[in-house]
Amino acid sequence: MNVHHLELFYYVAKHGGIMPAVRNIPYGIQQPAVSAQVAQLEEFLGVTLFQRRPFTLTPAGEKLYAFCGPFFSNLDKLATEFQGGQARHYRIGASTIVLRDHVPQLLQGVHRKFPGLKVSLREGFPAQLETLLERDEIDLAITMVERKPPTGFHSQVLLELPLVLLVDKKNSLKSAEELWTRDKITDSLICLPGSEALTKNFLMRLAELGVEWFPTVEASSMDLIETYVAHGLGIGLGVAVPKRTLPLNVRMLPLKGFPPALIGALWRGKSTPLLAAFLELSRQRALELK
Repeated sequence: MNVHHLELFYYVAKHGGIMPAVRNIPYGIQQPAVSAQVAQLEEFLGVTLFQRRPFTLTPAGEKLYAFCGPFFSNLDKLATEFQGGQARHYRIGASTIVLRDHVPQLLQGVHRKFPGLKVSLREGFPAQLETLLERDEIDLAITMVERKPPTGFHSQVLLELPLVLLVDKKNSLKSAEELWTRDKITDSLICLPGSEALTKNFLMRLAELGVEWFPTVEASSMDLIETYVAHGLGIGLGVAVPKRTLPLNVRMLPLKGFPPALIGALWRGKSTPLLAAFLELSRQRALELK
């Protein structure tokens, strides 16, 4: 059995398909090459290992994955042990704003303690980052968190940020409370997807106030929300980030009585010296922003 073919099958089985595998294999390889080599493995074994559409492992595929999965999934841990406990590769997930404005400072500090560290960066909104952690595709997420983390996760709150409405400066609205007194809110609501804690908590609070206002545009990042508000396409749901400059024609309205957004670190598994370094530097960065 060709061990390289077996490794490619491992990534396909772990990530649920050939294209997701290509995005996560830690070296350059194209989709046709993965397809061809996994097909060669199936030909050699004389079995079909998975159904392509929709993706699902066959009984033979499940048996092979159960056999090879522990070996390939533990290679990095074994290498770390041989290297004296210092990981050489760390994968971080965060929003575009966090990756752009804050993670560079964290990496400067981490590289002083762990020279030669390789870092992979993935962007996404909170639900996506949680899924990436579940799939072991990232090691740490810096994102919006709940006070109680999901089962199997650990979290640390770094900042509590007030919720705000983002409005075009041409909009005559003077306060959020003006909206709640209207018979019907006609302005479009621009926010993160409804599955995100920020949006869910906002809508729950509106329901408590007896206000109906549902998302019209769901954006994947705060940057996009600000951009759409700046173009006059509606009112955005955002957070007041210290020292952050808004687009010139966008202003904030406080949301009094609404629960704050919690920004924190989210991870799985045991703590490591590298994780501890990232958490400590993240706490320092959060203090600088207050």
